[in-house]
Amino acid sequence: MDQRNLILAIALSIAIILGWQALFTPKPPPPGPQQQQGQPGQPQQPSPGTPGVPVPSGPAGAPQAPAATREEALKDSPRVTVKTPQIEGSIALRGARIDDVLLVKHHTTVEKNSPLVTLLSPERMVNGYYVRYGWFNAATTAVKLPDADTLWAADKTTLGADQTLVLSWDNGEGTIFRQKITIDANFMFTVAMSVENKSDKPLSLYPFGLVTRQGEPKTEGIYLLHEGPYGVYDEVLKEFSWSDFKDGKKQSLQTTGGWLGFTDKYWMVTLVPDQKTRVATEISQSTDGGKKYHALFRNETAVSVAPGASSETTAQLFAGAKIVSLIDQYREKFGITRFDLTIDWGWFWFLTKPLFWLLDYLFGLIGNFGVSILALTVLVKAAFFPLANKSYESMTKMKALQPEMEKLRTRFAEDKMAMNQELMKLYKSEKVNPAAGCLPVLLQIPVFFALYKVLYTTIEMRHQPFFGWIKDLAAPDPLTILTGFGLFHWQVPELLHVFNIGIWPLIMGVTMYLQQMLNPQPADPVQARIFQFLPIMFTFMLGQFAAGLVIYWAWNNTLSMAQQYAIMRRLGVPVSFGAKAPAPATTPAPAAATSSGKTTNSKNNNSKNKTSKK
Repeated sequence: MDQRNLILAIALSIAIILGWQALFTPKPPPPGPQQQQGQPGQPQQPSPGTPGVPVPSGPAGAPQAPAATREEALKDSPRVTVKTPQIEGSIALRGARIDDVLLVKHHTTVEKNSPLVTLLSPERMVNGYYVRYGWFNAATTAVKLPDADTLWAADKTTLGADQTLVLSWDNGEGTIFRQKITIDANFMFTVAMSVENKSDKPLSLYPFGLVTRQGEPKTEGIYLLHEGPYGVYDEVLKEFSWSDFKDGKKQSLQTTGGWLGFTDKYWMVTLVPDQKTRVATEISQSTDGGKKYHALFRNETAVSVAPGASSETTAQLFAGAKIVSLIDQYREKFGITRFDLTIDWGWFWFLTKPLFWLLDYLFGLIGNFGVSILALTVLVKAAFFPLANKSYESMTKMKALQPEMEKLRTRFAEDKMAMNQELMKLYKSEKVNPAAGCLPVLLQIPVFFALYKVLYTTIEMRHQPFFGWIKDLAAPDPLTILTGFGLFHWQVPELLHVFNIGIWPLIMGVTMYLQQMLNPQPADPVQARIFQFLPIMFTFMLGQFAAGLVIYWAWNNTLSMAQQYAIMRRLGVPVSFGAKAPAPATTPAPAAATSSGKTTNSKNNNSKNKTSKK
């Protein structure tokens, strides 16, 4: 029976490992410089029929064939070069598209000579991704509007940080359209859309902003992180999956304040309308010319422009890396409603955000995120020290009682109920709580998941080194068993990833095993074997997790063992690993009561007397 239960427990554990890997472990990212981005083709506009949302003008002619290279696509339009400390790229004058953005300080791999992360790309690329601003005609107006094929005039050829580019276009009917585009030293574009009416008729127009993404991008495929369309509407965050827009489905919402767009793990392209203006929004999918996703906003009330007058509307566009401090600065500077929710802090944000701030503060002092994780672990252990101390004291007392517990298990091997009753009496007389040993594990679980969220989600951890072979704390340990710990290189099949354990996961498993053996062992032999199997299971479960998280767990186990060792020495309990620890020499073991009321010692004395008489 015990063997059958053990086999069942091992099978269940393996199922848990595989299930955990499927649900929570990220899949290896696809190769190439645009591993996290998809990009847009021609600005396909939202489909007709949405109440109050007109369709913006599209380009003339049939869709163009995809360009073979990025360089060819960039030549389709005259351009204004963009160069800032964080961004390099260009703005297409044809269609006034922001469609060429590379992130200067972010590479696709830890190698500094690897390609820059590409965020936005021209329309004719296979994975086009771009932004366009413009106007819709109201029902009472039929003025000629600029569209995706309009060639705008620019007042300069290069746009730098905190400079303004003015694009203008005259429709030949007495109306001049302008876009004043400013970019700061980071990732925020400000677009002021103005209309000058030189005609003798009043105009009524709806300003709009549109981001188009061609193709469904490959994601990390992990349940705990949102990637895809999302936005804040009347202070409520709404997240959508790519599949929510199949078969012509769309999300049409109105809001005052907020934002919408598309997010990847570390980057996002987000439209930010005027926060005091009521806007109608729509996220949709179209299929003509290839699968494309669109996020659109337009003012809910048309802007009236009298003859001889002009009107201007301002909006923002964030296109870049989701740096926490920067996101918070933009929220305050522009008054963007719940802009902090662009970063997926999860349900336990009240733990995740403070943990990130503390870790980031330690990094500012130490200069190494790996060492900061070690320091954070010490601070967390210190915070929970009083509770953990009581738990370890109770576990130490349990360790001292192991010999007496073994005697009871032997004596009542055939009567489990009686054995449990005697064990409870022993615990009560010695004032020991057998459940207290769970407390240290329960205490570190919330911290573990919060740190996991921080390491996995925040870009601050991306490509941050520790020591030795750990070049990226947010990635799994690269020196693994199936690669001979770095001796040879080959593409490990996805089915074998669960067995591809690195050095730090192995260290973590050893520390977990030693910590477990330092604790008192369960009374049930099958349960004891299952507990001995847990370190192996956790080693496989954490094998593909971020190296920083595994380092935290191994260091936490080491600190826990040191704390427990100190307590055992203080209480005079001999330190040993395993169940059969000797009882303290200063404390004689109490005689175990038998069912007849006689003690074991009296029986032994009677036996000795009989032997002497013979």
